[in-house]
Amino acid sequence: MKKFLFSLITLLCSLPLMLQGAPVEWSYKLVDSGTDHPSLQITATIESGYHLYDFTHKGMENPLHITVSGDGVQAVGAPKAARAPKAEIDEDGADARYYTGSITFTQALKPTAANYKVTVKVTGQACNESSCSNINTGKVLEGTAPAPKADDKKADAADKQGEDASTEEQVAELVAPMVATADSLPADSAAMLGAGIDNNNLWKNVEPQLREFSHESEETSLWAILLAGMLGGLIALFTPCIWPMIPMTVSFFLKQNKSRAAGIRSAIIYGISIIVIYVAIGFIVTGLVGAGGLNELSTNAWFNVFFFLLLVVFAISFMGAFEITMPSKFVNKMDAKADSTIGLLSIFLMAFVLALVSFSCTGPIVGTLLVETATTGNYLSPAVGMFGFAFALALPFTIFAMFPTMLKSMPKSGGWLNSVKVVLGFLELALALKFLSIADLTNNWRILDREVFLCLWIVIFGLLGMYLLGKLRLPHDSKVEKIGVGRLMLAIVTLSFTVYMIPGLWGAPLKAISAFAPPSRTQDFSLYQGEVHPRSLDYEEGIALAVKEDKPILLDFSGHGCTNCRELEGAVWTNDAVRDMINDDFVLVSLMVDERTPLPKPIVKERAGGETVIIETIGELWGYLESEKFGIMAQPYHVILDHEGNPLSAPMDYNNGKNPERYLDFLRTGLDNYLNRRAPAADKK
Repeated sequence: MKKFLFSLITLLCSLPLMLQGAPVEWSYKLVDSGTDHPSLQITATIESGYHLYDFTHKGMENPLHITVSGDGVQAVGAPKAARAPKAEIDEDGADARYYTGSITFTQALKPTAANYKVTVKVTGQACNESSCSNINTGKVLEGTAPAPKADDKKADAADKQGEDASTEEQVAELVAPMVATADSLPADSAAMLGAGIDNNNLWKNVEPQLREFSHESEETSLWAILLAGMLGGLIALFTPCIWPMIPMTVSFFLKQNKSRAAGIRSAIIYGISIIVIYVAIGFIVTGLVGAGGLNELSTNAWFNVFFFLLLVVFAISFMGAFEITMPSKFVNKMDAKADSTIGLLSIFLMAFVLALVSFSCTGPIVGTLLVETATTGNYLSPAVGMFGFAFALALPFTIFAMFPTMLKSMPKSGGWLNSVKVVLGFLELALALKFLSIADLTNNWRILDREVFLCLWIVIFGLLGMYLLGKLRLPHDSKVEKIGVGRLMLAIVTLSFTVYMIPGLWGAPLKAISAFAPPSRTQDFSLYQGEVHPRSLDYEEGIALAVKEDKPILLDFSGHGCTNCRELEGAVWTNDAVRDMINDDFVLVSLMVDERTPLPKPIVKERAGGETVIIETIGELWGYLESEKFGIMAQPYHVILDHEGNPLSAPMDYNNGKNPERYLDFLRTGLDNYLNRRAPAADKK
């Protein structure tokens, strides 16, 4: 256990180093350029103590992935390593394959033009004994090929014409559904330049200009996460896994110590240990994949499907079908270790045992909290959420140790604890649908449109109301002889909420659940006509449309899986004044940073620090735009731009944009500045 504690402290101390990137240096070289059979050599120089996972690695870590594409050249086969990877069975029983030192990979190429460009993208993970660092790098190299023979020129020209036609068809197919207007909208770079737009200027960094507009904003995001974590901790308290432990643990501390002061001191250390354990979980999860990686993972379709299934299993368990516990052998071993240890380590082990035995109740809450905090884009969010959760969980143990007479006023364990668990099961089942909805929206499956989602929620919460009234009984439930006032009030709230959702089946906005329900655009039948819809889902085409209509651009960085985006759209954009102003005075451009649709071919961009980035999907492109142009990676993020891509006001994020009046001020300021800038230009003409 001392080794475990040492490793945990070492990991926490190493987190700042993990932000610096992977400890692997990459070099790229074209070999035999100018011949018919060139090749690309990719060399990784791995820092001592680290290992780089191979393509065939089967463990939890991300295996190496090398993508080679090109303009005027084709990759032949897959990259080949100069030597075989080391192979062993890791501590989790997985087949680990990795490299150390230096390793070179060779990719065979076939030129299809006299001059060509090769684009290589490398992803994966490099790890040492305590941490892993993500790899995401690449480069573009140029080469030449021998002049084609006279007999081959005609065939090459035909092939090239076919490739160009294919690419144009891909671009047309990709762009067509993005623009709402179809009347002669400029769609390529030549048209953009013809409209007087400098294409390169649209992507330049504007952080200094934003700082000129910025005023002191409310730093409430971390506070909101802290409060959400505390709410999760309070909910966890009233479960059969935690509630009975409070009097048992407090009594143990008071009896085990010679004085009441010593018992209080032990309880305080116990509470601090709980906080340390859960905060460490937050840091470890974020440290392993990074805030950006966790954000990307939270919008991954298959991860959300997995989390949906996991929450369904937890919900069924909460309802009494079966019990989920940690392996008894491991828990008993830790419990015995705690009993045989003395001092601070013993108290820490007791807190660790509490986290293990309460897993069946706290696991779903902790998992949901970690995923939700990931979408904020803030590296500290998971740790802050875990601190709030652990603080609320640990507080009763400390308070009752200080004032032991209060233990007498605690409600005794009984059937009501099972009822709390069943209620949590219903809530878990409803929340699980949100994760399935994210996967559905991201992949455009259309299996969980808004009306289907609402039907399921109406049934779930209607059954929950019947359960609270004692009309529905589940395994392990005792017969409800009479309904208490608290239970009756909760049933009234639940059934009222059920009735509130019914008009949503015909298109009512339902602002209270806009953060969870799929957007209204997924609903097949709607009588409501007050929705705000983007004019374009493409940045440059939105600018071209704004030039044509002589309006400023309202740029909305959003995501299919962004809960806060749906809440802002449902609660603010449906306000009559806000809706009318957006529709009448702006060109709304929504950019989905988690859009997985691949680009016709990869795009090579360079970050401010000189790092080369290979962009393969539409969402990656908009994420690059947000981070490089505006210096932020969080959604929702709204900014008003002129036709050259310059900001016209301070940006608006989720915390400041939830108030319709404040959002109206944001729109008015941007529009006024646009009109003021346009006036001098008109005078010159």
